[in-house]
Amino acid sequence: MRVEVIRAWPHRFESVDLDLPDGSVVADAIAACGFDDLTPGQPLAVHGLMVEGGTALREGDRVEVLRPLLLDPTEARRRRASEEITPKSKIIATK
Repeated sequence: MRVEVIRAWPHRFESVDLDLPDGSVVADAIAACGFDDLTPGQPLAVHGLMVEGGTALREGDRVEVLRPLLLDPTEARRRRASEEITPKSKIIATK
């Protein structure tokens, strides 16, 4: 069966097409893709849905190696909200 393993960064991506035996799982695809710098427990997805290494693959699946979060989403929202509330420099009109 043909599957694709992909990983992406902000301005580039790396993709590998694989021909795996029927009954292969996500972990098999990751092992066969040749990406050397993957860490155990790195988040994975198939067509955008989070999966574990034991998830069965089907013909044409796209396995995505996800990057770890740089900042907790809740904390990111708090920071954006505090920036919006911070008073901007005021222009005072004089006549």
